[in-house]
Amino acid sequence: MASFVMYCPAAASSSLTNTEISSINYPTQYHHLKTFSSASSLFGSTICIRCTNKSVLKTKPISKRTAGASTIVRCSASSSSSVLPSALLFDCDGVLVDTERDGHRISFNDTFAERELGVTWDVDLYGELLKIGGGKERMTAYFNKTTWPEKAPKGDEERKEFIASLHKRKTELFMALIEKKLLPLRPGVAKLIDQALAKGVKIAVCSTSNEKAVSAIVSCLLGPERAEKIKIFAGDVVPRKKPDPAIYQLASTTLGVDPASCVVIEDSAIGLAAAKAAGMKCIVTKSGYTVDEDFENADAVFDCIGDPPEERFNLAFCGKLLEKQYA
Repeated sequence: MASFVMYCPAAASSSLTNTEISSINYPTQYHHLKTFSSASSLFGSTICIRCTNKSVLKTKPISKRTAGASTIVRCSASSSSSVLPSALLFDCDGVLVDTERDGHRISFNDTFAERELGVTWDVDLYGELLKIGGGKERMTAYFNKTTWPEKAPKGDEERKEFIASLHKRKTELFMALIEKKLLPLRPGVAKLIDQALAKGVKIAVCSTSNEKAVSAIVSCLLGPERAEKIKIFAGDVVPRKKPDPAIYQLASTTLGVDPASCVVIEDSAIGLAAAKAAGMKCIVTKSGYTVDEDFENADAVFDCIGDPPEERFNLAFCGKLLEKQYA
């Protein structure tokens, strides 16, 4: 009885390169059956076939003509596998920096005070408002549910302009706070980004926050050398915000990567929903406001990324999540 295991991708020392099994003599009880085609992420990759007896394997090069054949193998991930994400996509607020309570909330309240609107968002209220993606959308929903300030205009278009002006000022105040470096990066963020960049993995930040605010965080806290290698998708770059997957779909298209080869780092239920709807793996690093949210659909959940000696996960762990797709 022969038993076959396919490691994908294999170590560079593999004796079989770009091959497929054309005929195998083995019993009809199989596990983890998979048919590969030219659309497979394994097409053109190096594979290694190991058998537990000395049966002879017939092999031939994979081509678009032969790759569609219904070749079936028993497949598992190797501990020596070098699978890496094509891209790591980070949310910003709550993932790169825990900005919500003592950053964005304070900036909203300072803006309301400057305009003498008589509005204050306390810690608990802001936690509820975070279920709404986007600052402009958050303010609009709040005023619609409660009441619009006396100083706010009455017409719909005028109110949109009013909200936009509030958000612009809030962003200015928030950027000033970030530039003072009063809010630090969360543990492990710089480490994971450095690991990814060293391996040629693409990095992007995908956020519902204003693009200027996100850019300030990336530039000021991660530094200009890292910032120039990080693509930012933020604010109104897409018409629908999280939990809609649009921002992650835009990122994968722009970066030229398969969504299934991306790993997203999120901190909220709406961010997780967006990532999964885009067909991506998602690791959740809980933040102050999201610790009690439901993350049942996450591929992994941690309290942070972490730096050694208290590291929770690293780039290799992200790769192992992707290996499961081929198991």
